Amino acid sequence: MSFYNEEKVLDVIDKVSKCVVNISTVRLVQNIFYQAVPVSGMGSGTIFDADKGLIMTNHHVVGGAQKINVTLWNNEVIEGTIAGSCVGRDIALVRVNAKNLQFAELGDSDKLRVGQRVFAIGNPFGLTGGPTVTSGVISALNRTIESDRGLIENLVQTDAAINPGNSGGPLVDLDGKIVAISTAIIPFAQGIGFAIPINSAKACTTDIITEGTGQRPWLGVVGLTLTSEIARYYGFPVGHGVLVTRVAEGSPADYAGMAEGDIVLEVDNVETRSIEDLVREIRKRRVGDVVRVFALRNSREHFFELKLRSMT
Repeated sequence: MSFYNEEKVLDVIDKVSKCVVNISTVRLVQNIFYQAVPVSGMGSGTIFDADKGLIMTNHHVVGGAQKINVTLWNNEVIEGTIAGSCVGRDIALVRVNAKNLQFAELGDSDKLRVGQRVFAIGNPFGLTGGPTVTSGVISALNRTIESDRGLIENLVQTDAAINPGNSGGPLVDLDGKIVAISTAIIPFAQGIGFAIPINSAKACTTDIITEGTGQRPWLGVVGLTLTSEIARYYGFPVGHGVLVTRVAEGSPADYAGMAEGDIVLEVDNVETRSIEDLVREIRKRRVGDVVRVFALRNSREHFFELKLRSMT
């Protein structure tokens, strides 16, 4: 990268950093004597709508909080309130009453490519002095991880360092656009962090703003794209589709009878040759829709009818 380009990127990061906030929370939990005890928490957020005073962060950062304080880049502290959450996507909106806020431009996560350089901005460990920046690349797309909140699907994996306190902060491209929202790290792992694609987060914010809720349809399977190489190795009868590697207990797929090892080939007569196809088709539906899934199990055809529910 030339010096001129580096200077340009540094200016971009400096501008975006002014849109990143520190979020501190207080929750009341019960101790062993059933007494209410205040517990503090810390995270990050991104201002994306200055007119409405809306900040995008993680649900696990603010969910259940009795008090929310938002610290801006200039150390001004403002009280925030929860405007809504998408629990399954781990996205929440916090609203503040303030003027002249700096706000970030949201990008298009569907255009992300493996190897693309990104920057993670946030407040690790609640350190004072404003947001910090780490750099890395997009390591993988469409990842699914299991957390204490259940399965989180369609994540961006990055090797940019994401530390405690970074949760809810943005993942930024070279143009300064927010392409994902940091959500989790793998404990004791090196260079493995995860973020929610910004298009998924935008869909959640639209639902919250227009409908007051952020529900999304949930199938409840973890799978991988079946390739001809995998099919030959395991002796599968087809060389495309989605190989189910896990079915979440209590999910629509579980109730419908789907199981590990099923190969999903169609959803409502639409071919699903890859995990991306499957995710795309489920995203088109709404909570409560009934879908018909065509799959192979031990080389035999199976049809499953299931009613999509919201991940809660």
